[in-house]
Amino acid sequence: MNIVEKLAGLIRDTSSSLPSDVEAAIRKAFRGEARGSSASVVLGTILDNVRLARKLGSPLCQDTGTLAFYVDASLRRKVSPAAVKKAVALATARGYLRKNCIDSVTGKSYDDNCADGAPVIHYVDWQKPGCVTLVMKGGGSENMSRQYSLPDASLAAGRDLAGVRKCILDAVRKAQGFGCAPGILGVCIGGDRATAYEVAKEQLLRPLGATGASKDATLKRLEKEILKDANSLGIGPMGLGGKTTLLGVRIAARPRVPASFFVTIAYMCWACRRGEICVLA
Repeated sequence: MNIVEKLAGLIRDTSSSLPSDVEAAIRKAFRGEARGSSASVVLGTILDNVRLARKLGSPLCQDTGTLAFYVDASLRRKVSPAAVKKAVALATARGYLRKNCIDSVTGKSYDDNCADGAPVIHYVDWQKPGCVTLVMKGGGSENMSRQYSLPDASLAAGRDLAGVRKCILDAVRKAQGFGCAPGILGVCIGGDRATAYEVAKEQLLRPLGATGASKDATLKRLEKEILKDANSLGIGPMGLGGKTTLLGVRIAARPRVPASFFVTIAYMCWACRRGEICVLA
């Protein structure tokens, strides 16, 4: 099988299935909600949708999102931008993706989902050797992503972890159900405005559960505290109330200059579609 077909297969599988850790988190949340409640009905419907999408090989969500590929840097020639774009065009023609790419100036649709900067391709040196990871992030969740600059007088948030916590919980409150809750947060503390968003999104690659928790004790504790606090807000699945507003929180920190202190939140919906294939370098 050539590389274009392998990448098209990755797109098909990622579009139509949830990672096991995300599905397990949703099932756990379903068991924790009161039977017959709005939260229980919503989570049950999500699980039915997951089952049918996997069975039929159909997109898990009508919004197949922005495609971001994280490619082991050693594969730069084999998994070239041209090969990735061919795979995206092929996947679109086969119905794995909807036509989901719009020219921001003219409003024209790129019917093969390919343009300058689309799909997004990152060649990284931290990826597993010989591997490619794909994340598909829908527009509703992207709209709920936020960036704060500390201090923030409106939140009484200072330049410390207490202030960081206030920013993150404010983002959850403002998202309500509009980001298709229950969500997953990728967070970057510090950095500059542009790279902080990239780092925040990279945290969505980390699995839910103990294996994906931060290796830093302080950040690990903050992840747990924010998850607990967010789920006590009562926002619930799709904003209809319940105990499950978030499925997980993943936090990283980056150095900053003295004049700046950003807190950046990448909000991901329950349909956290990420997949991976490994190919020969």
